Amino acid sequence: MSDRRREVGPRSRQIFEREQRHVAPGLQSFALYSGLAMARGQGCTLTDVDGNTYIDFIAGIGVGSVGHCHPHYVESLKRQIEQLTFGSFTTEARAKLLELLASLTPDGLTRIQFFSGGAEAVEAALRLAKAATGKHEVIGFWGGFHGKTGGVLGLLGSDFKHGLGPFLPGQYSAPYADCYRCPLRLRYPECGIACADYVRDVIKYQTGGEISAIIVEPIQGTAGNVVPPPGYLTALQAIAREHEALLIADEMLTGFGRTGLMWGCDHDRVIPDIMTVGKGIGGGFPLSGVISTQPLTGHKPWSNPSASSSSYGGNPLAAAAGLATLEIFLKEDLVRNSERVGKIMLSRLEALKEKYRCVGEVRGKGLMLGIELVRDRATKEPLGKDVTRAFYQECLRRGLLAMTYSPSIRINPPLIITEDTALAGLAILDEALGAVVRDHGLS
Repeated sequence: MSDRRREVGPRSRQIFEREQRHVAPGLQSFALYSGLAMARGQGCTLTDVDGNTYIDFIAGIGVGSVGHCHPHYVESLKRQIEQLTFGSFTTEARAKLLELLASLTPDGLTRIQFFSGGAEAVEAALRLAKAATGKHEVIGFWGGFHGKTGGVLGLLGSDFKHGLGPFLPGQYSAPYADCYRCPLRLRYPECGIACADYVRDVIKYQTGGEISAIIVEPIQGTAGNVVPPPGYLTALQAIAREHEALLIADEMLTGFGRTGLMWGCDHDRVIPDIMTVGKGIGGGFPLSGVISTQPLTGHKPWSNPSASSSSYGGNPLAAAAGLATLEIFLKEDLVRNSERVGKIMLSRLEALKEKYRCVGEVRGKGLMLGIELVRDRATKEPLGKDVTRAFYQECLRRGLLAMTYSPSIRINPPLIITEDTALAGLAILDEALGAVVRDHGLS
């Protein structure tokens, strides 16, 4: 594959530099580090303005569930944009989307409100929990990510929020079940999922005892596609019930087949009180939502007119995009494809662990896969950013877009990906990692 090596082309470089003169700092890392200007996408590939084609293992960080420019998706949006593009009035597309989505949600979760961004939906879910319980405190988790707005920053379990305080009162964090880097220095299953029990201590010793909700990602995405052990969500649900609080499953990344089941919480057979959804449901169009039960969503003030709505939420274009996406999901059985191709990819990634000592762990479910790159398997010290950014560039030069610029690698290709394309992408990843290992003197 070495004959595919190439550098950023002149047209990409010129357009990228033009944009940099005016765009404010803070673009998503994969776009900023690449320096690429994209021209078009098709299925699981992207083509830049210089004509170079890349296999896409990022999918807009889980956004492009049905790939780039799926014919049914394109046709649905073309048709809608010629008819009606904005406003909160009922449309046939939104009515169909609501009906179809409600047929796919866990039992009882049939009331849906749409928004345009993930953090917007999470904030609405927190308002719902407060309205329904009459309490105001929330528990999140180390490694958790629920958006970047002021209402959720306090729940982010990382140093991302450093320098951005003060945060809203009543937001607390507990250790997540990251068994590879156990925050309690224990080992599963002998630990008995002690990190879940630790939530009780957080509530007892750190809060005012006014817990409205526990919010958790069934698999943590931003932390590196971290998969908790079986029974973890079940334990959290039990703790929520002990305190007459609600369990909110943040399914922005894990929902809609990403993990090989329709919902991430399905792996523990847990039905949360509230779900937040987004990313994959819009197939690339900004669309998110809060899903809950009739009794819960009926609580005031959340249920007052305009109280839980958004000017862009569920607009005609978003509804058409969501409906088209779900229709593709069902027609092409993408949940099953995610499970099947994901298992194949996970097996190939496990082989990399045998081949390279810097691969400390491989994990994942469905097409939500993760790799930990370490200097030493015993200490689990992460590889430095200088090495991982070099890895990213080696992948780019060979025609692969993947989030390899961090020691906690996330692989989230479109759910339509075929076995052949997946294996071709992993072959590039293997070759690029081999080059980095050689160039940086890693064993």
